[in-house]
Formats: sequence, structure tokens, C-alpha cells
Amino acid sequence: MKKGWQTKTLGDVCSLLNRGISPAYFEEGGVCVLNQKCIRDHEVSYEPSRRHDPKAKKVAAERFIQLGDVLVNSTGTGTLGRVAQVRDEPEEATTVDSHVTIVRPKPGLFHLDFFGYMLVVIEDAIKEAGEGCGGQTELARSVLAERFSVSYPESLAEQQRIVGLLDEAFEGLATAKANAEKNLQNARALFESHLQSVFADQWQTGELVTLTDLATDITDGDHLPPPKSPTGVPFITIGNIVKETRKIDFSDTFMVPHAYYNALKPYKKPRQGDVLYTVTGSFGIPVIVCDDAEFCFQRHIGLVRPKPETSSSWLYYLLMSPQLLKQANEGATGTAQKTVSLKLLRGFVVPKVSPKQQKQAVEKLDALSEETQRLARLYEQKLAALEALKKSLLHQAFTGEL
Repeated sequence: MKKGWQTKTLGDVCSLLNRGISPAYFEEGGVCVLNQKCIRDHEVSYEPSRRHDPKAKKVAAERFIQLGDVLVNSTGTGTLGRVAQVRDEPEEATTVDSHVTIVRPKPGLFHLDFFGYMLVVIEDAIKEAGEGCGGQTELARSVLAERFSVSYPESLAEQQRIVGLLDEAFEGLATAKANAEKNLQNARALFESHLQSVFADQWQTGELVTLTDLATDITDGDHLPPPKSPTGVPFITIGNIVKETRKIDFSDTFMVPHAYYNALKPYKKPRQGDVLYTVTGSFGIPVIVCDDAEFCFQRHIGLVRPKPETSSSWLYYLLMSPQLLKQANEGATGTAQKTVSLKLLRGFVVPKVSPKQQKQAVEKLDALSEETQRLARLYEQKLAALEALKKSLLHQAFTGEL
């Protein structure tokens, strides 16, 4: 460690390291309460916050957040460990709920923004420190206080110098990241625009029919909970459908016995050329079944089996088109989770065009899709490189190399 630097446990350098309150929620007035949704990308967002009734439960003065506090998500798989510093004075009395830990530095020990960066450095390690089961992980206060060490220069002027360098560098990285994300969105929007254009033409030239006229079968998965088995046939749920790639992820499926699969009606067993279609929650995602590997699926997924004269690839693009997504959005029912019913799916108004026209459309869309995916990979690699550069700069800053 560089001369003039100290290494101590997080508990040794903090005046407060405690969870927030268990709120008595109500709609208006009272105290602003930040939750895990408010802590993302190292920033504090007040938009997802809720309100606490202080008459039902008093909030201790120390649990109102202050300028310089770092908030750490302390429960939940996927959210645990995210950190964000309060870099602007709160506009009103604000606290956090019991799923978030307030980490407050001892007065005079740190340039406040340096303390925030110091917690970002150990964020990945914090994410790995959760304990628990049943899908819920917890980060104990004692773990946060005692297990993690932080390094810092004793000189506040040196801390401020490092913050200035990091602020300038991160501002440039943020601009580059925003540009890459914008380019990624533009590439995907270009494909969607061409997709809409292709089917707009076919809507004008083709005969308008219902989706049932293009398919031999339109069904969904079994409505009864399937029996689970250590081995057997994969059973996919809507969680196995990857929205970005429109592929099936078989890495985290459970199995059902072969007897269960064999008892299913033939039209409920996916086969090569079928197109799956999500119908509940994240509805409207089509997936082509690329081979005859055995698997079955839940009722939140529909299956469209095309007639011989209907191209599977063309059907896939058709179900992806903005025209059909509009029909799905307008006809979906439900409150907590919107659902595209089989009746709605079967009744989608679609163009019926010749195999030649289908082939021409598929060739055009395949080429554009390939180029879009190439650009997406390029921009995703750039985003990953920017994130790696950010971590490298932080590592250099907190090992005394800047």
C-alpha cells in the first residue's frame, strides 16, 4: 500500500451502519422511504420511493439519510449489494426501508465523494457476501462491518484529487456509454422499422385472414402442474424464453417423466418448424422450434403449427411484427398479468401471401436481422469494455496508482 494510506474494516470508519425501518405505508405526506428499486447504477432515484406514516411509527433521527451516506441493498437475489451514494442533499425528510443499509462515514475522515467511490470498489464483493436460502439472500450488518476492508489516503486533499480525476474520467465514460446504448437502440429500431414496412406491404397485397387459416394447430401448454422428475423430458416455462434473442434457454429447466410427456396429445408436443409464442406477462415473444428434441411447456406459452404452405420463418417474423403486437396489446386481458387468450391468438388478423412472397420477405428480414445482431454484439462489447475500464480506473485509484 502506498505511503500515507490506511486500510481498515468498514465498521471502523463508519459512524452508522444500520438497516432502515419497516414502514407503515400510506399514500400522501409523511416521510419519504427509499427502497431497493431506488438504488441502481450507483445513483439514488426518488421516483420509486413510497411514503411512511410517522404517527404509526417514529423514525429515529439517525435513520434519516444525509449527504454523503452510501445506501447498500441488503436483501434479494439480483438486487443485493448494489450501492449508491447520496451526493445531493435530500429535499425532504427521507429514510430507507429494512431491505437497505445506511453506511455513514465518520465525520472528518473522508472527502464525502471519495467515500462513495470507495464503496463502489467493493460492490462486487458485497454482492457475493449474501447468505440465505429459498431464493432470498441477506447481507447481515455484522458481515458488512467486519468482513470488508477499505483503503484510503489519510490526506483529504489527496482524496479530493482522486475524486476529481475519477469524476472527469467517469463523465467521459458515461457519455461514451450513453452513445453506445443509443446506437444499440437505433440498430434494433431500424430492424423493427423494416419489419413493420415489410408486413405493411403484405397487408396491402395479401388476403386478410385469421391466424387459424395459416396453421394446423394453435394451442397452449398443460394447465395442470406437471409432475417433476430427476430425469426425463425438459419442461420450459416463460422464464426460459430469452426476450432479447428469442431463443429457449434450456440451462435451468426442470424435468418431467417420460410417461407424462408421452401422454400429451401430439399437437401439444413441439416439433421442428413450430413457432412458440409467449401469451402471459411478457407476451408477444415468438420462438422457432429448430429441431425435434423432446420438450414440453407450460400454459403461459402458445404453440402455432404452420400449414405446409406457410413458412415457419415467415410465421415467426409475422408474430414478431408491430402489427400483431398491436393486436395483442389491444386484446390482452387481466390486471396483475396481461394474457393473450387462445381465442385472441387464433383470431389475429393476418395477411395470407404466396410462398414466393413469404420467401422474399424472409430473405430480406434474415439479412437485416443478421446485420442488426452483428451491430448489437459490437455495441454490447463496447459497453462491456467501458465497464471494464471503469473498474480498472477504480482499482488504480484505490491502490494508490492514480
